[in-house]
Amino acid sequence: MTTTDSNRLVPPHGGELRPLMLEPPQLAEATGKAKDLPAVRMSSRETSDLIMLATGAFSPLDGFMRKNDYQGVVSGMHTANGTLWPIPITLSITGDQAADLHEGTEIALVDDGSNTLMGSMLVEEKYTYDRKLEAREVFGTEDSEHPGVAKVYEQGDVLLGGPVKAFSELDYPERFAGYYARPAETRAIFEKKGWRTVAAFQTRNPIHRSHEYCTKIAIEMADGLLIHPLVGKLKAGDIPADVRMKCYEALLENYYPSDRVVCKVYPMEMRYGGPREAVLHAIFRQNYGCSHLVVGRDHAGVGNYYGPFDAQNIFDGIPHGELHISPLKIDWTFWCNKCEGMASTKTCPHPKEDHLMISGTKLREMLTNGERPPPEISRPEVADILMEYYKEATGKD
Repeated sequence: MTTTDSNRLVPPHGGELRPLMLEPPQLAEATGKAKDLPAVRMSSRETSDLIMLATGAFSPLDGFMRKNDYQGVVSGMHTANGTLWPIPITLSITGDQAADLHEGTEIALVDDGSNTLMGSMLVEEKYTYDRKLEAREVFGTEDSEHPGVAKVYEQGDVLLGGPVKAFSELDYPERFAGYYARPAETRAIFEKKGWRTVAAFQTRNPIHRSHEYCTKIAIEMADGLLIHPLVGKLKAGDIPADVRMKCYEALLENYYPSDRVVCKVYPMEMRYGGPREAVLHAIFRQNYGCSHLVVGRDHAGVGNYYGPFDAQNIFDGIPHGELHISPLKIDWTFWCNKCEGMASTKTCPHPKEDHLMISGTKLREMLTNGERPPPEISRPEVADILMEYYKEATGKD
C-alpha cells in the first residue's frame, strides 16, 4: 500500500483540517454572546454532526449546508464547488420558526436532549426541500421503516445553512477518556509511530470472528490499524457503547499486537445509509489520517435495503483523485469447518455446508435467546461480557 506521498500521511479531504471548535479566550466571549441570541434546538443527529464539524472530522465543511451544496450532494454527491460529499449535513426548523428568523441572523445552537449550548451559527440561507427526494437519492428508499429515512421525515420543513462556531463536544471526551480522539490527535499518534499507511475499521457492534479476520487482513497489508467504533446514537436493539468498549478491550488485550493497533472512538450518529454512508466513512477516516477503509459485506447497511457489496461498488464510480483514501474490499468471510479456521470465498475451496456464516444480527439473536455464541463466532472473553449484558437486559439466565 502506498500513499500519495511516501513521507507523510494522506492529506485531509479538501487539503487541510478545519476544526470549528473555539478555544479560550474566544470561546468564553462567544459563549457569553450566544446566551442572548435566538436559540434553535437540535436533534441528536444534528448535535452529533456539529461535534464532527467541531473536531475537523467533517473537513472541509464550515457548517450546515447551504441550498446549492445540499442540492448538489443529494443529486450528485458533490457540493457546489465540486467537493465529493455523499450525505447532506443539515439543520432543520419548523415553518413557524423560519417565519421569525431572518437571513443574516446569528443563532445559538442548543442540544435538545441535554439542553447544552453547543455553538452558534450565522444563518446565511433558509430554504425548503423535498424529504422524499432526499430519502430516495441518499438512502435508495422512501420507506419510513428505514431508520435513516425516518430521521429525515422527522425533520422540520425548512433547512438553515451557514458557518458555525462550536463550543462543546458534550461529555464524550470525559466519558470515553483515553479513547476519544480528534483527527489532529490520531494523525499525531500515527506519525509518532512512523505509520504511513493506516487501515480504518468502522464498527457499531462488538467485534466477532468475521470482523477480527477482516481487521487482521488489514494489519497484514498496512503499517497499522485504527479500530474506530461509533459511539453516537444507534437504533433500538444495538449494543450500548460502554458494553462494546469492554468487548474491544478484551480483544485488544488478548488477540491483537499492541504496537500495530490503535483504538479510538468518534461521536457520529449512525444513519444506516449503506453505500453513501460508506463514502462518508471513508472521507472522515481520511481526515483522521487513514489511507484505507475496510469495507466488508453490507457496510453501514440495515435490513435488506442494500446488496451485500453495494458499499464496495460505489467506490468504483468515484473519479480518480477525489479521494486519497482507498477501500480495502473484503469478500464474504466465515468459519470453515474443513479449513478449521476463518476463511473467505476467495480463499476457501469447500462447499457452503462446511461454512458457518457470522453476522452481528446472528450474534444478537443468539444472545437475546440466552444462547452462548461458540468460539467460531465470538472469542470467549467477548462472549462472557455479552452474555452478562444480555442476562441483565433480558432477565434470561
